[in-house]
Amino acid sequence: MKLSRRAKRIQRHYRRMHKAGGLNLVSLMDIFTILVFFLMVNSSDVKVLQQDKSVELPKSSAQAEPKETLLVSVTQNSILVQGRPVAEIGPDYEGELIPGLKQELDYQAQRQGNDPQAAEGYQVTLVADKNLPYKVLKAIMATCTAANYSRVSLAVNKQTAGKGESTQPLSTSAKES
Repeated sequence: MKLSRRAKRIQRHYRRMHKAGGLNLVSLMDIFTILVFFLMVNSSDVKVLQQDKSVELPKSSAQAEPKETLLVSVTQNSILVQGRPVAEIGPDYEGELIPGLKQELDYQAQRQGNDPQAAEGYQVTLVADKNLPYKVLKAIMATCTAANYSRVSLAVNKQTAGKGESTQPLSTSAKES
């Protein structure tokens, strides 16, 4: 039996309207590609130093961004270099230099080899509790300069005017001669 034009048109329309729907993945992949590039470009803006929970950093209005340097952390009773304990000290430490710290800093300087910055001194970032006695801090800084780490930076929490503090530790330069 031969179908009329109207019947054929209705069949075509029925087949076209009752097809399984498809998902256009090309535009979805384009969106995710753009999102990935956006996140990669903007992820380098934040620089955060590794911080021990037992160390409370002082607040400062410093604007300098932290650099990737050797990290010396000082807790209430120990000194860590790059997260590894090197010396045990107490708040009543009286010495000039700290032997364990000096030995580790000499080793780290030797590992860096013939670095062009060795002539002017290596860089080190000191992460210390804000309640650490000054005499202990002075002994640590003296040990650093004795090991040719003369560019000492102190890590602080950035404090913005009137808005409290941010959670991003920053470092300020404090050079000891």
